[in-house]
Amino acid sequence: MTDRVRFRRLPSNPDLPLPARATEHAAGYDIRSTEEDVTLEPGEIRLVSTGLVMELPEGMECQVRPRSGLALKHGITLPNSPGTIDPDYRGELRVIMQNTGPDAVTLTRGERIAQLVFARFEAPEIGEVEEVTATERGAGGFGSTGTA
Repeated sequence: MTDRVRFRRLPSNPDLPLPARATEHAAGYDIRSTEEDVTLEPGEIRLVSTGLVMELPEGMECQVRPRSGLALKHGITLPNSPGTIDPDYRGELRVIMQNTGPDAVTLTRGERIAQLVFARFEAPEIGEVEEVTATERGAGGFGSTGTA
């Protein structure tokens, strides 16, 4: 059985395709902008609307990730990538975008601006203890395991 993610259209998006995978084996679902000619100046960060409200099944998150083509061609990224949408959020799906390139970039209505990747998550019980178990690695991190 497949989980179902439900979308409700807002008045700003009566016609654009729902998020969809570009190929059969793609992990991400492309999401589109509903805004007319959004220009991102170099260094600018902006919230871009999709005109969609999403309802996720309980225990599922949606990760919002950059599109590699926009990143390579124009330096467009998502500064909080991956952004996480929780299953109890019912506001408009909007994407935080940043132009890290040297030139202004204009995004048009209907342009694919990000991709959505869905994942199940655990919600473990959190508890405080006096000690944690020892391991061979211990507190070593940030390259402490060396290289081959």
